[in-house]
This record gives sequence, C-alpha cells and structure tokens, in this order.
Amino acid sequence: MAHQRGNMRSKIEKFRQRKNRVRAKAGGTPARPRLSVFRSNRYLYAQIIDDSQGKTLVAASSREKEASTLKTNMEKAGKVGEALAKKAAKAKIKKVTFDRSGYKYHGIIKALAEGARRGGLEF
Repeated sequence: MAHQRGNMRSKIEKFRQRKNRVRAKAGGTPARPRLSVFRSNRYLYAQIIDDSQGKTLVAASSREKEASTLKTNMEKAGKVGEALAKKAAKAKIKKVTFDRSGYKYHGIIKALAEGARRGGLEF
C-alpha cells in the first residue's frame, strides 16, 4: 500500500514555519539587535543585525582562523560564539535577542549560544 501524504508537510515547510515563528518574536532593534545563526552543511555563521536599518553590525563564522584549527564542530561553534561576543564588545553591544533561525536549541546552536554568553553577551 502506498504511503498517503495528505496532511503531512515536508521537512522544508516545517523548518520554514519554525523559522517564521522564531523570527516573529525575535526582531532586532538598535537597543537590542538580533543575533542570527545560519548553519550550512560545512560551516556555521553568526551575525548581529539591526533590523530597523537592515544592517549587519558584527559577524563571525567557523571559516575564520581561530575556529578553523579546532577539530570538532562543537568546539568550533563555541569559538564562533566567543569571537562574535568579542567583536560585539568592541562595537559596544552587550544585549541581543537570540534568533536560532528555526534550528533546534541543541548541539551546535546551543554551543554557539553558550560561547557567546561566555564572551559577555546577554540574551
């Protein structure tokens, strides 16, 4: 018997719905910009965005020197979070809103958030 897809939504549709739900709650203001996370198959990117101007204030990724030397993705994610927090401190940003972009707060995303908190960001 063939599998019926009736009300079942695809993986991509579920991800988009989660992303929209998170984005609706996490808007970036000049006082409290948005820390947005993007995960590709190979790298991890994070940026702090002021949505009122539509500008990226600070960015960090696992492609940068200090993170690329580490072995595991969890270590890289923690280092990316710390690097982002360090750059944010130079730009005088202390408080942000965390936008996990529809990804589960688990594993690499959680490691990045904890690294950013270790670096001094509040969210």
